[in-house]
Amino acid sequence: MHYLSDDDVIPNSVWKPELDELRRRERLAEDLGGAEKVARQHHFGKQTVRERIEQFVDEGSFWEIGKTAGVAEYDDEGELVGFVPSNFVFGLAEVDGRPAVVSGDDFTVRGGSNDASISSKREASESIALEMQLPHIRLVDGMAGGGSVKTIEQSGRTYIPVLPGWNTVLEHANVAPSVALALGSVAGFGALRVASAHYCLIVQDTAQMMIAGPALVEQAALGTVSKEELGSALIHSRNGAVDDVVQSETEAFERTLHFLSYLPSSVYELPPIEDFGDAVDRRDESLLDVVPRDPRQAYDMRSIVASVFDLDSFFEIGRHWGTSIIGGCPADGIPMAVYAEDPRIYGGVGRRLRAQTDTAARPRLHVSPAGDPSRGLSRIPDRQRGRGEGHDPLRRHGHAALHQLSTPYCTVVIRKAFGVAGASNRKPGTTSLRLAWPSGDWGSLPIEGGLEVAYKAELARSADPEG
Repeated sequence: MHYLSDDDVIPNSVWKPELDELRRRERLAEDLGGAEKVARQHHFGKQTVRERIEQFVDEGSFWEIGKTAGVAEYDDEGELVGFVPSNFVFGLAEVDGRPAVVSGDDFTVRGGSNDASISSKREASESIALEMQLPHIRLVDGMAGGGSVKTIEQSGRTYIPVLPGWNTVLEHANVAPSVALALGSVAGFGALRVASAHYCLIVQDTAQMMIAGPALVEQAALGTVSKEELGSALIHSRNGAVDDVVQSETEAFERTLHFLSYLPSSVYELPPIEDFGDAVDRRDESLLDVVPRDPRQAYDMRSIVASVFDLDSFFEIGRHWGTSIIGGCPADGIPMAVYAEDPRIYGGVGRRLRAQTDTAARPRLHVSPAGDPSRGLSRIPDRQRGRGEGHDPLRRHGHAALHQLSTPYCTVVIRKAFGVAGASNRKPGTTSLRLAWPSGDWGSLPIEGGLEVAYKAELARSADPEG
């Protein structure tokens, strides 16, 4: 779609007045919410949506859709005198040489609100990404909820909120990669759009994510809180609502490109192959001694992950939550998903934190629809036992993730693999392999604990039960 510029010469024709107005609308759309609002955006350390898109996509490749949508103002002679563009910008672009849909909220117009008819452009962006089977990168910066006081005032009524286009968002997740960047104060539907992406991140200090803003919290007599207290990067990087925290918008764009480089553009394509220059016959002798013989002594799982796969190829996801599990995407020529249990954190067990389950499951679910193999590099104990174990969602979510996998799967037992945790780390079929290092130790249960159960009565009758 070609938009007219100031350099375009409008020929004299019967449609010249309409063409002139379109060109004026396009120029006014570039002004976003006006100079004052743009300055305010910069004051808080944030770029405008157009600046973000220009920085992120390949130079000159952005093909905008719906640029002239908005609210126009005319004088008594019918001449256009003012124009407020829609607060959502989207289009097609080349991203690292590949086509994608890129969309972004414009916080300078009504705070990026998703009310009234504004949601139509968001719906269009999601539909195009789904129908064209393209990755969708969402630059989220708005209090995009189910409505606003402004809409109620203008319509004279309230209404039950809806989530326009939400089904399309979910359908797209099964077709092509999606990435969401929380780049400002994000609430309501905006927060949902962030958390639902295959990979999402938040910019520290300048971005927050919440269900509702401070004003609504205070109105509900729950006290006065700031946006940071409600939904800072620190909060969401620990609870698993986002995958990563970055220090700047530039870093957010770099991480996004890095993540997408591991994935095909859709489930109908093969993943990209990249040569990291790592010799196939490389051997790392440190691996011979990395696992100590003493089973009570921990070892460095991260060094194993870094060594086994192509050097400098591991892209970790969710390092700050579910910390007993290391999850991410490395490459051995072909990208794959890997998760590994870290014995230095809770002994590598899942405990009762669902986030740790999701850390293991999420990379596999990200790549398996896109045709990437999955590999488990694991020390697999039968989870930590204790009070509350019956309420642990680990079995439900973790096992479901594995059985939904549609690509080859391999488990490498580094040390312990007992009980259900050991048995469940296998996917039926000939494309599922279980390998073991010499340090591997497995069974239906640990012998030491099993002896106490099997011979409980005899031990109790013994003259020296503790001996």
